[in-house]
Formats: sequence, C-alpha cells, structure tokens
Amino acid sequence: MTRGGLHIEIRGTVQGVGYRPWVWQLAERTGIAGTVRNETGGVVIDAFGPAAALDRFITNIRGGAPPAARVRSVTCTPIPYAEAQAFTISDSALSAERRVSIPADLATCPDCLRELFDPRDRRHRYPFINCTNCGPRYSIVTDAPYDRSQTSMSTFIMCDACRDEYDSPRDRRFHAQPNACPDCGPRLIAMTPQRAEVATDNVIGFAARSIRAGFTVAIKGLGGFHLACDARSSTAVKRLRDRKHREAKPLAIMVRDVAEAETLADLNDEERALLMSIERPIVLAKRRDDAPGDVPLIGLFLPYTPLHHLLLHDFGGPLVMTSGNISEEPMVTTNAGAMDELRDVADVFVMHDRDIVTRVDDSVVRIIADAPVLLRRARGYVPHSIDTPGAFAKPILACGAHLKNTFCIANGSSAFVGPHIGDLESFETLRSYEAAIERMEAFIGVRPEVVAHDLHPDYFSTRYALGRDDVQTIGVQHHHAHVASVMAEHRLDGPVIGIAYDGTGYGTDGTAWGGEILIATYAEFDRFATFRPIALAGGDQAIREPWRVALALLDDTFDGEAPTGDIPLFRDIAPNAIATIRRAIAWQLNAPLARGVGRYFDALGSLILGIPNSRYEGDVAFQWNMAADPNERGRYPFVIHSGVAPWEIDPRPMVRAAVDDLIAWKSPATISARFHNTIAAATVEIARAALAYGDVPVVLSGGCFQNARLAESVIDGLRPFARVFMNREVPPGDGGIALGQAFVANARIGRNVAKKQELIACV
Repeated sequence: MTRGGLHIEIRGTVQGVGYRPWVWQLAERTGIAGTVRNETGGVVIDAFGPAAALDRFITNIRGGAPPAARVRSVTCTPIPYAEAQAFTISDSALSAERRVSIPADLATCPDCLRELFDPRDRRHRYPFINCTNCGPRYSIVTDAPYDRSQTSMSTFIMCDACRDEYDSPRDRRFHAQPNACPDCGPRLIAMTPQRAEVATDNVIGFAARSIRAGFTVAIKGLGGFHLACDARSSTAVKRLRDRKHREAKPLAIMVRDVAEAETLADLNDEERALLMSIERPIVLAKRRDDAPGDVPLIGLFLPYTPLHHLLLHDFGGPLVMTSGNISEEPMVTTNAGAMDELRDVADVFVMHDRDIVTRVDDSVVRIIADAPVLLRRARGYVPHSIDTPGAFAKPILACGAHLKNTFCIANGSSAFVGPHIGDLESFETLRSYEAAIERMEAFIGVRPEVVAHDLHPDYFSTRYALGRDDVQTIGVQHHHAHVASVMAEHRLDGPVIGIAYDGTGYGTDGTAWGGEILIATYAEFDRFATFRPIALAGGDQAIREPWRVALALLDDTFDGEAPTGDIPLFRDIAPNAIATIRRAIAWQLNAPLARGVGRYFDALGSLILGIPNSRYEGDVAFQWNMAADPNERGRYPFVIHSGVAPWEIDPRPMVRAAVDDLIAWKSPATISARFHNTIAAATVEIARAALAYGDVPVVLSGGCFQNARLAESVIDGLRPFARVFMNREVPPGDGGIALGQAFVANARIGRNVAKKQELIACV
C-alpha cells in the first residue's frame, strides 16, 4: 500500500468557524493521521495516510466547509510520509506573515437557538449562548490569530463543563472562543438612568415589560448599544425620535421571524433569504399598504443574538431597534459611555460585562437588479476581504470619503474594507475613525507605505492622510474611485465606461462633479461626458435647503423668467429670500456650480413635492424616488451637446416639461416616474455613444445608483449592448470609494515603477 503525506494550507475566513474540528472529523472518517493548526495566515494541515485516503481527504476539503467559513484558497504540497498514531488539533502558531482570518460576527445558529428555549438545557435562556457556528467574533477580538486569550472573553474562566466542551473535537463548541454558560460567563444587569441597579432575576423580562409600558430601553448588543421601543406605539416612537434628535430618518425594525416581517413588508425570495442569512443585515423592502408608517421602504431585520431572540420572544411584537447614539454621533459601546451619553434618551439600560472591543454597526442591504447591494457594510460582512488576482505592490491605506466613511487596507492579494464609520463631522466620529484604522492595521500586521485619499482638500480623511508620517500619498479623484471600486469587485482590468452619479465630488479642475461618464482604467481616466451644472447658492446650505437648487434650475431653464408664481413651493418662501438667492447666483457670490445628478433629484423633488428643506442627507431625493409611479413609462426630452470634450447632458428640456406637467396638475407620481425614466434614457444614450470607442464593460457607481429604479432602468437599457456591472460587496455610495482608491493607488505605483524602469533602460 502506497503511503504519503500532504502539507495543506487553507486561506480565508477559517478561524473561529469550526474549521479545525470539521477537518478532524473528516480525517477520522477517511483514516488520515496528522495534525491541523491555526496560523495567522489561515489553517495548516499535515496529513499522512494511504494515497487513496489522501485523495478522498483533499477532495472533501476542496468540496466543503463549515457554514460560516469562507475559503479563499486551498494549496497542497507533497511531503514525506511520517508515522503518526492519530489526527490531532494543535494550538495556534504565529508566523511572519499575517493575514486577517478572523470571522465576522455570526447570527445565532439553529442548534443554539433550540438549546436557548429548552428548559432541560443548562443554557436555557442564557443570553450569551454560542458555538463554533455562531456568536461574537470580530467585535470581541483584540489580535490575530483568533484565540480566546486575544478576545474580551479572556477574563471569563470556563467552568469544568464548558472546558470539556471546548477541549473535545467531537463537540460543536470545540475551541469556540466565546464559550460560556450561566456559571462562568457574562451576566446581564438592568440599570436606571440614575445608575441604580434594578433588582430582578429576569432582566430580559423586565426589559420587555418596560417596552410594553412605552419606555425606551438601551440594550448592549454585539457591536454597540441599541435603543429599543415598541414599533406599534406612535407615542413611544415619537418620544425616541425627539430624544435622539432624529426627526424623520427611517428607523430599523427588528421582528421575531420572517412571518412577522411579512406582516409589515411585501417580501420577495431574495429578501427572505437575506433576512435569514448568517449575516442578518437590515433589509430594505417595500412596506405593505396596511402596515403602520408612511415611508414606502421599511428596514427590517431578524434577531441575531440570543439576547435579541429572548427579548422579541418575551415582548411578542416588532421593536424599533436603532443605533444607541445621539444623531450623527458614533454608536456607544461601553457601559459607562451609555450611562453618560444616553441618560436623557433611555429609561432603562440593559448591560453586561463582556467588553465590545470593536464598534460594529448593523449592515444594510437592498435587492437591486435581482441581487443584493450593500448600502452599509458592517456587522456580518467585516472583516471579510475582497480578494484580487494579483498582489498589491505595497501595503496601502485608502482613507475614503467624508460622508458614509469607510477605509480600506490593501496588502498581499487582499483588500480589507473597514466597518462603516459614518460622516466625519464630529470629534467622536473622527476618533472612532482613527481607532478603527489603528485596529485594522494591527490585525493585518502591516504599516501602510502608501496612503490614498480624496482630492478634496478640506475632507478630514484627506487631512488625516496628509498628516501621516513616512508614507507616499496619492490623491484619487472621487468619481474615478467610484468606478474603480466596481472594477475591483468584478475583477475588471479596464478600460471600462464608468458612470458615476452622486451629489458632489471634487473634480480635477477644482469644481464640483457628480454626473460623470468616464472612460477609465485603474491608473487614469478621460472625462467623456458630464451633466449641465446647477448653481448652489450658499454652497452646502443649498443642499440643506433644496428650494435654492430648484430656483437656480428654474431660472437656468427659463432664462430668468421662471413661472414661480404658478409653483406652490415658492408661495411660502419670502420674496426677499428669493431675490437674495437670485442676486447671489447672478453675481456668483458663494454660488458654486455643481454637476451632480443628485442635485437634480433634490431640485425636482423640492419643486414638484413642495419640500423646501431637507431633514437629513438624501431626504428629498429619497422621497422623490419613492413618489414615482412604478407603471409610468413616459419620459421627457433632453439634449446631449457633443463635439467638445466633455460632452454635456442638458436636462433643461426635461425641467421645462416637468414644470408644464406640474402646472397642468399632473400627479407627482407621474412626474417623478418620467423624471427617472429621462435620467435613465439619457444615461443609456451617452453610454452607447461612448461604446463607439470600444466594446468594453459599463460600470455603475455613486450614491444615485442606490436608487433601485434608476439602476435597474439603466441596466435594462444597456443590457442588449454591453456587459453592465454595479457595486455589490461595497456600497455604491461613498462607503465604497475606499476600495477604489486602493486600486487606483496601486495602479499608479505600478505605472511609476514601469516608467522608472524605462528610464533606467534608456540610460
């Protein structure tokens, strides 16, 4: 009988997900001896046995994995046969090369859920039940590799029963790092805002009764605190909004199961699958007509921790479950921070003694063009890497944008996009941003040599990049980064026709871009076309008061003779305010021109819906999108000015026709639908013109393509003529541009190296 050996290396997310016991059980079934161990690069196996058994063993490894594992590669190298009596699981080993193989936080698995509600089980109603298939991971780990000693569970000493489970390869809790039970693990307490502990043997039951009585409860979750109240009580929801200073922005709702979700939203198969996925994101779905609330889209998610399951079970209905913070501040993660910062928001605090090491918000996903699109990439998805066919030339930190910020660290053949940080507009958020970068650098074990940043000189992320010592800095144009992010996800080398639509991004000429059609590679781009600009009277103030943008667009369309008297929007705006804005535009006083498609959404939404002011970023554009009649197929005229680069899409004929419809009492639903159809038609026409330069892919990115109607219309219009791609793994909005920045910077490093080599060859 021929015997041999294999050295097997598995890369990917393979630690903390039960991979080693899965390999051990596989080895036992196939008669293989040897060892399996964690290393900072992944999992390593030395396997010995008969050649036929080794073949079966490696075939099974290549063909399967535990549910939460994400295998990136499996490599095998023959090694000499060595006599071994059994197959063993060794302790983790450190190596010179570090790669993040720490898994994302995992939703409670069915096995743990059965035990949670089984009165005979020793973990009955224990809110920290977990195993190798579920539980906290990224949010509690302090360093790689992922071992208990390097998590916030290190202070909890396992009892004998838990230790037996932890040490047994046959047990599903073998090396489950957060393993614990009521005798040895974390404990819940309930507190009042006055810092008095509530005397109760059933903290979760007390919390459920408090919510039923109309109170707001702050709950320490997996990656931070949540604020919970009764979603069916308009009084409780309004009180929470008032205290949190979140007047109108939609609030996520947690439901017990998919059946309860379907009482609130019309779900398709893809949305049901997302709700039940191990990532458990917030899923945006169409609200049912008979469901409470007035927003057409509703954000729903299912419980993903044992504590959530118990609370929803005891409460018996849907809960508002929103981030535990004051509006625009980071989510609170510490008990002391919650008592300080949320004391005027919450009536009851449910806390525990397991530290949250890394803040992780809930992820948000929407189905667009029949597939998921991440709108906020956080819990469940971070720190999964986005892998590349080739290696990055140097370790790169990409600092991202100003709004919806994320960062990216690229090293080796992997790009690690950090968790959602948010808008970099407060001290606490800036501190959170810097801390998150430091932690990810520590996990990966690299010091970036290149730092990529946006061109906008006043972004905090730009100033942060330029303030780093001993690095090469590379500025990347905002919309080029958007386009490159799609290329990176789909492994497109370029060139591509990149369509990047958003509100505002700093252009290479120092003006505000945002309706850009680029012919791009990673290293460079040509600006093929753009949208006609609109004056923003008052700069950023115009974004908060979109009636100013509407007025500027009307005056541009009607040559200063807009029929404002026939438009309801302007009846409640003081004549002197209108005159002031017109003077600012005419004299070009703090009235920069902006080419963002998002500004057209703001202007038309304000104009037709009669909304003078935006309550939050994207508010008016969202309402304008939601107003559209799904069955309307008509569109308005537009003009494309060609011949001089860049070409210009001129929507003024559309604006004139939309105003005529408004004055003729056409419904906002009809006008909105025709507006969307027109923007999509103009995009398809300009992309087809660009395709004359070559049969290349078309990619869509930018915040406007979070609008499902626009994205799907453009994709459907272009599908007969081109391959069309959009962001899926990172957000189309500014939360995705860090990935693009990293790839652009890498291409420019390579280009500079090539030029240097050419010069040397010439000499």
